[in-house]
Amino acid sequence: MPELTLVDGSGVRRDFPAKLTWQVIVCTVIAACGGLMFGYDIGISGGVTGMDMFLEKFFPEVYVASSAQSVARSRGRKPTMQIASVFFLVGAILNAAALNIGMLIAGRLCLGAGIGFGNQAVPLFISEIAPARYRGGLNLCFQLLITIGILTANVVNYATSKLHPYGWRISLGGAACPALLLLLGSVMIVETPTSLIERGKNEEGLHTLKKIRGVDNVDKEYEEISQAVEFSRQIRHPFKSLWKRSSRPQLVCGALIQIFQQFTGISVVMLYAPVLFQTMGLGENASLMSALMTNTVKPIGTLFAIFVVDRFGRRALLIEAAIQMFISLGAIGVILAVHLHSTNVVEKHYAVLVIVLVCVFLAGFAWSWGPLGWLIPSEIFPIETRSAGFSVAVIMNFVFTFLVAQTFLTMLCHLRAGTFFLYCAMLAVMCLFRQVLPAGDERGPD
Repeated sequence: MPELTLVDGSGVRRDFPAKLTWQVIVCTVIAACGGLMFGYDIGISGGVTGMDMFLEKFFPEVYVASSAQSVARSRGRKPTMQIASVFFLVGAILNAAALNIGMLIAGRLCLGAGIGFGNQAVPLFISEIAPARYRGGLNLCFQLLITIGILTANVVNYATSKLHPYGWRISLGGAACPALLLLLGSVMIVETPTSLIERGKNEEGLHTLKKIRGVDNVDKEYEEISQAVEFSRQIRHPFKSLWKRSSRPQLVCGALIQIFQQFTGISVVMLYAPVLFQTMGLGENASLMSALMTNTVKPIGTLFAIFVVDRFGRRALLIEAAIQMFISLGAIGVILAVHLHSTNVVEKHYAVLVIVLVCVFLAGFAWSWGPLGWLIPSEIFPIETRSAGFSVAVIMNFVFTFLVAQTFLTMLCHLRAGTFFLYCAMLAVMCLFRQVLPAGDERGPD
């Protein structure tokens, strides 16, 4: 079975001699700090905006997009990650020191730009530097660091929520930590051989390939990368090339998996969890308990995915998890429809069952549609359209995250428990998604 990453026009790439070297592991961990930045920003924003001392001074944040794909292609993956860390560091400093709304907005713009550059470069960097048979697991380190970042942010928010009047400054300023990790760590890591060869640094690319593979017999892989790069140079407008017949399967797959990631129902579960806990009489501790529970299950699930994704394949995890989430979400919907409709209270034993079902749902998401939503788009595009194709996938993620966030509360108010059944229907459709995945894209080579 051919491996997932496609590097030439034919869409075929063979396995090559390679070891899992410490160089690759270190590069992966450092690059994955881009996920730590993303996760910390996600987690810290929700918590800080819930602090009275913050709301008294500022109003909601601004969304910003980035054009990082051209930088990743023309300047390289490593410089793009460095740019991301600088943007994020500046944004953290501006937010921590904010004296007025202008400084806060400027900080949020910088953070948004940092996330955009980081999300574009990091998955591509790891996909290109990792040996084929370990690529899936190593790439999921990005998602693992996102979940750890969210969990860290929740702990920081809880610790600083009582530190009047500057607790929110500490929380927002804490974003500088993952940014510094990525910025300083990126000095030690190498650029990917593909990026070096793309920019005409062939000798350096060959030397780097030998270094990260841990073997000298890299001639075949080097020749294949060089041929693919030469072919990509003939593509002057990669975004136009994405619409060609030969590129449509990858484009559809990359876009749909990001859209489906948001249609799994993850938002309804994450946002509805505090309400479920309140019905158990947990009161003001409900939000904290739900945050700690959900943000502990997800890293564990993602860690599990790291060890099994290259063994069982992408399709198997996507289909299994879709069925698992369908069952758990449907069961939650039934319990809430019966008990909340009649009494507006969930009995304790049913509430405990709902909590278990929530954990089952989150575990399924964490080892499938969550991390694979980033992994698969980073693998399936050939070199000539890789940056452009992955940027489309990133844009789809941001756009549909925004749309789900804007419509969720309205939908929940009107449908209540029916919201869970709506997402169940979407999960049923997603079970058929295996028909959309390009052939041979289940896992690395056998």
